Amino acid sequence: MTARSIRGAAAATLAGTLALTAAACSNPGGPASGSGGPKDSAVVGIAYEPETLSPLLGYGKDGNSKIFDGLLAFDETMKLRPALADALPRVSPDGLTYTYTLRTGVTFSDGRPFSAKDVVFTYRTILDPKTNNPSRTELDALKDVKAVGGNTVVFTLKYPYAPFAERTVLAIAPEHVAAGQDVNSGPFTTRPVGTGPYVLTGWSKGEKLSFEANPRYWGGAPQVKKFTMAIIKDDDVRATRLRSGDLDGAILPPNLAAGFKNDKAKRTYAATTYDYRTVTLPTHHRVTGDTAVRRALDIAVDRQTMVDKILEGAGKPAYGPVPTDSEWFAKGTERRHDLAGARKILDEAGWKPGPDGIRVRNGVRAQFPLWYLSGDKLRQDHALAYASDAKKAGIDIRTQGGTWEVIEPRMRTDAVLAGGGSPGDPDFDQYLLLKSTLAGDGFNNMAWYDNKAVDEALEAGRRTDDLTARRAAYDTVQRELVKNPGYTFLTHIDHLYVVEDRWTGLSTQTEPHDHGLAAGPWWNVETWKPKDTR
Repeated sequence: MTARSIRGAAAATLAGTLALTAAACSNPGGPASGSGGPKDSAVVGIAYEPETLSPLLGYGKDGNSKIFDGLLAFDETMKLRPALADALPRVSPDGLTYTYTLRTGVTFSDGRPFSAKDVVFTYRTILDPKTNNPSRTELDALKDVKAVGGNTVVFTLKYPYAPFAERTVLAIAPEHVAAGQDVNSGPFTTRPVGTGPYVLTGWSKGEKLSFEANPRYWGGAPQVKKFTMAIIKDDDVRATRLRSGDLDGAILPPNLAAGFKNDKAKRTYAATTYDYRTVTLPTHHRVTGDTAVRRALDIAVDRQTMVDKILEGAGKPAYGPVPTDSEWFAKGTERRHDLAGARKILDEAGWKPGPDGIRVRNGVRAQFPLWYLSGDKLRQDHALAYASDAKKAGIDIRTQGGTWEVIEPRMRTDAVLAGGGSPGDPDFDQYLLLKSTLAGDGFNNMAWYDNKAVDEALEAGRRTDDLTARRAAYDTVQRELVKNPGYTFLTHIDHLYVVEDRWTGLSTQTEPHDHGLAAGPWWNVETWKPKDTR
């Protein structure tokens, strides 16, 4: 689970979610109009709201941020392509130096020129301990970054870090704007200036973000001139507003997306993802901290039924952060549904059924709370199904909904139905999730997982560019999660989007957990073209 993805969810309050003013009160044809608006405007409904729009604090670290660009970007097939750099980097034979030549003639949306000093400023500011960037450890390999003239940037690494080029999709901030203010709380965090295809024109917290096409965009001014993202946390409300015409598109859970199947004016897009749902099993709880309980839950849960019933087939069972169809998945770590085996594990560990069927050991009842995010039907359904499966093994799980403001202070001891996942290198979706030194660091390592073998393997995996050694390291991580699962991974979820069929050029990428501003068919909204309906 990345800190940014959960913090983004934390910012979306229930009151903001239910606000219908994002588009419903707009005049037809206005900047926030829905399907009745002009061809050159679009309004989409998203579930999560960012906490900040500053790249220095983590926004746009995975690329494709609409307001900003990185040195590189991912194409539709998730291959790296040049963005602010004019080519892929030149890498030294020892893997310690990456040299980028920058694209010329690029300006920020305020008209000031982009140069190498902006790149240096961005990376050095992120690495500054005074900057509140929860993903700083993702740049642990970076020793120094310097400008060579105005058009070349050289990165020097401490150790060969195989996926470093993928880290340079990180959004670049303008030094002339961001350097003159408090990096953590200054106006740049909510009123950004970038080189990207869109300019932020307004941000009503809890309601919407409004954008206009950047006429100075180096890739050409987008044909969708006005673009609005309505923040609608509740799945049912999002579907209702799409049906009523307030929205041109929205992300929806499978059961709600199915309701638009026969709507000929709309199309459904499915995006494969690394997005998983998992249950944290906090080390500091006397029930969830017990390895026997963790192992029993890991095989008591019926993952395939969750995929079939909750996701309606739009996903697959999850046994860890790595999807089963990834080249990095450790074959043989799949766990079959085995209720009898779960009961045997608990019996042998001394957890004996009480009169009501709930197990007890040394006077401790096998019971714990499980929190899920209010309004998130998928999380609620996963939580209820997990609790039902656990009860069959004699474990009593009390599910509760709440906002992140309520849940976060309880994460050290209370279980949470969480989400996470990041495409690409296995370091991306495992280090922040499992590294013991990150326990208690915001939404990193939410379960306070502490496994020496995993810690060593995570370090080994990120400190070499030898493919065989890296495979061995991440294989170790996944096999350790079988022995001591600090999380119960449930499903990997395909994202479904329903969009008005008014444009051409729509597609999807392989997506992370954070499926808000830069995901879905609008990952490339700057290339959409209105359909000719004459």
